[in-house]
Amino acid sequence: MPTPASAHESDSQLTPLARPLNLRETVLEQLRTAIVIGRLKEGEVVSAPVLGQALGVSATPVREAMMDLAREGLVETIKNKGFRITSMSEKDLDDLAQIRLLLEPPAIRLVAGQLPETAIPDLTRLADACLRAAEREDLEEYLRDDREFHALALSFIGNPQLVDLATSLRARTRLYGIGLLAREGRLADSAREHHRLIDLLASGDGEGAERLLREHISHARSIWATGGSGPGPESESPTEPPTET
Repeated sequence: MPTPASAHESDSQLTPLARPLNLRETVLEQLRTAIVIGRLKEGEVVSAPVLGQALGVSATPVREAMMDLAREGLVETIKNKGFRITSMSEKDLDDLAQIRLLLEPPAIRLVAGQLPETAIPDLTRLADACLRAAEREDLEEYLRDDREFHALALSFIGNPQLVDLATSLRARTRLYGIGLLAREGRLADSAREHHRLIDLLASGDGEGAERLLREHISHARSIWATGGSGPGPESESPTEPPTET
């Protein structure tokens, strides 16, 4: 069980924000990323005023963002105290990865036959943004653009409930090794997979698109989760569903 750290220890790792046009969304993205990559520790109890002070904003947008994150399952509310960062076991993360493997790769295979040519510029724009963010080591922007890219790609099967579920599972995945990958330049290599996926979808290669996304999700559970070359010491690779021949 993770030992909760003091709020001040974690808050010191958060970067004060310049005031954007959409403050709430920017606060939400920074806090979501802080949880996903481990800047805010599992089991830690934090308050909106303390986090707001660390971010250089009032408590109100922080509280609103934390309520959104509670609905996503990343935090839980603690009466009269604030919010606790949700803990996830290796089994929890394996289960998330297995659900994603069952859901996303077969869905993206269907997109290969339905992707309109007019969608390619928007997908390319997001893929380019992911690559630039990876090269700058801007993890907040990378994770946001990555989430938007995959949601847009999946949207062309015409099932918004599937897109919402896939996006929710992606947002809940913990990626504690992603900072190391960015510093070593390996995140940029992963970012280039978005352009490969566009090419596969545009050419109608559903099998290739499914295979690429299956590899991408497996990396998110192993290399991205730890920064190493495989699953963590207490985890086995998530069981992949059988592929039809």
